[in-house]
Amino acid sequence: MSEKEKMISGKLYDSSDEELVQDRKRASELCYKYNFEVKTQEERNEILKKLFKSCGENIYITPTFKCDYGYNIEVGENFYANYDCIILDICNVKIGNNVMFAPRVGIYSATHPIDAFVRNSYLEYGKSVIIEDDVWIGGNSVINPGVKIGKGSIVASGSVVVKDVPPSTIVGGNPAKVIRESTDKDKEYWMNMREEYFKDINCS
Repeated sequence: MSEKEKMISGKLYDSSDEELVQDRKRASELCYKYNFEVKTQEERNEILKKLFKSCGENIYITPTFKCDYGYNIEVGENFYANYDCIILDICNVKIGNNVMFAPRVGIYSATHPIDAFVRNSYLEYGKSVIIEDDVWIGGNSVINPGVKIGKGSIVASGSVVVKDVPPSTIVGGNPAKVIRESTDKDKEYWMNMREEYFKDINCS
């Protein structure tokens, strides 16, 4: 089993392996081009298609964006990430449909041994991160290795998420804890607000 195969499967692997060094170099070059060289969204989306394992058609990532490898990232439809998004994709990072990131969101599938001797020998490992459909992650939030964020959930700004988030739940804090569930009353309130918005547009 190659070091790359070990990495993707979540086993301990040598991060100094030459194949992985070259893979990180490729991702870094594509990210640089995405952030600083191309001018149109069409050009940026072409880079993301080369960089990511898979991605939907309707996605927008505001530069700057950085990742380790890119080929472990799956992004669904209607994805938006604001400034300074970082995804450490040592293992698979799967992002569903209709997901939104505020500025400076960090998704970290990479982690390290507790023992310093092992850690200092360039050995590390990862755990997959899954973000299901209709999730909103607030600014300066960190999603840690192995976390799954359930459908329709909200992560408040500044949160550090260290364990799974149930569907339709609002979490916040460090470490992030459940604040409350998203309810039918929330839906009713915001649907009414939406109706008022369109009434104002039609009247203007």
